[in-house]
Amino acid sequence: MNQEQLKQIENAIVGLLKNEVGPIIKTKAHEKSKYVNKSNAVDLVTETDKQIEVLIKEKLGALYPDFKFIGEESYQPGVTKISDEPTFIVDPIDGTTNFIHDFPFSCCSIGLSINQEAVVGAVYNPHLGQLFHGSKGNGAFLNDTKIVIAERPLKLQQSVIGFEGGAERQGSNFEVKMSTLKNLLDAQKGFAHGFRSLGSAAMNMCYTALGTYDAYWEGGCYAWDVCAGWCILKETGGMVVGGNVNEWEIPLDRRCYFAIRGGSSEDEQKKFVQEFWNQVPAELKY
Repeated sequence: MNQEQLKQIENAIVGLLKNEVGPIIKTKAHEKSKYVNKSNAVDLVTETDKQIEVLIKEKLGALYPDFKFIGEESYQPGVTKISDEPTFIVDPIDGTTNFIHDFPFSCCSIGLSINQEAVVGAVYNPHLGQLFHGSKGNGAFLNDTKIVIAERPLKLQQSVIGFEGGAERQGSNFEVKMSTLKNLLDAQKGFAHGFRSLGSAAMNMCYTALGTYDAYWEGGCYAWDVCAGWCILKETGGMVVGGNVNEWEIPLDRRCYFAIRGGSSEDEQKKFVQEFWNQVPAELKY
């Protein structure tokens, strides 16, 4: 699929998000949303999540009937797989906890993968009026303004890093996350400037693409959380590797990600990755 075709798909997704999905999210966020727990008391889903996923599947299915579709709410563990075929990968509301608490960092994330590579992405936060979008070879944009990352040093001790506690609040993965955070803040170890938590993987990826974050580290999320943001990040000169040590090449569904901003050379990015990995005491396993 060529750049022009990818741009057409990007534009179609942008229109869907602006005109149909965004207004639903913005309206429903101010209502008392009914929600249920999924895996535990902090892993939540609302009726609005389901409503939006059905809408997106219908609209994109009508435009691109030969494309496959993977959505968070229709995902079946052990059954749903990402193939090489063109596949829309969708999180109808990323940041559902934010959505329920009326914290303005919930968004809709729509990505397209081909040959298991993120090639189109759009992430819309209607609460803040932020629509990130991009496609392979066509650049990335925030509200139709091209994102250009100014060159500046990329060093762990001068960095702000996106970090999430996640829904899993016990066991070895939780301990690794908390130990890594401690190492990053420790004056004798990583000594990063600080960390930030937006409560949405898609928004964290986009803020890394924007250069607001220097990096974003996450374990436990899924392809629909990162697919769109991954494409947008790459188009701004950023890179995505594994959250575990020495994972330089990872698939979309690895579930453990480390995103690094642009505005620096590949050598600087790789050095930064190594410095960060030195703060990760053990493997995250999903």
